Amino acid sequence: TIAVILGTTILIAWLDPLKVLVKLPIQGKLVIQGSKITMQAPKLSGYTKDRRWYEMNARGASQDVTKPDIIELDEVRAKIETEDKSTIFLSARAGTFNRKLNVLTLNTDVLLRSSSGYEMHLDEAVVDTAKGEVVSDKPVAVFSQDATVNSDRFEVEKSGEVVRFLGNVVMNINKVPPPP
Repeated sequence: TIAVILGTTILIAWLDPLKVLVKLPIQGKLVIQGSKITMQAPKLSGYTKDRRWYEMNARGASQDVTKPDIIELDEVRAKIETEDKSTIFLSARAGTFNRKLNVLTLNTDVLLRSSSGYEMHLDEAVVDTAKGEVVSDKPVAVFSQDATVNSDRFEVEKSGEVVRFLGNVVMNINKVPPPP
């Protein structure tokens, strides 16, 4: 019976999917409840494949071990360097990241603010990080010193080379340059 108990204990320890957490270099508080692991104040930074820096943090990140490819994010904040070396500041009340598909979906009060002077308000943004594409099928509003743009839908392709506003697009120009 001792061999059976010892064998069972070793098997349980070997099968325990959470044992690897002990070896992770985690900063901040980690909470395990049922099959869900929650980390408070996670941070991520690095460089994109085209050598632009980024930083991302959240108030919290949760992952259900039964759905290892999905990470739920709470109060997301990010800074991203653009091709012209300006900075985009991003915030959203909530989001999910699908690690298998490399897709970040931001929901509720999505705000993009650029150091070059524009601001964009969205209800949702779906970001394909591998392809450099962004889609929003919900209303979008863009504000700058010179104009505003409102539309029902928004798309970005080729990491920002192509930007489309679709459906009931309304543009108001605040300043019209004088004729030459």
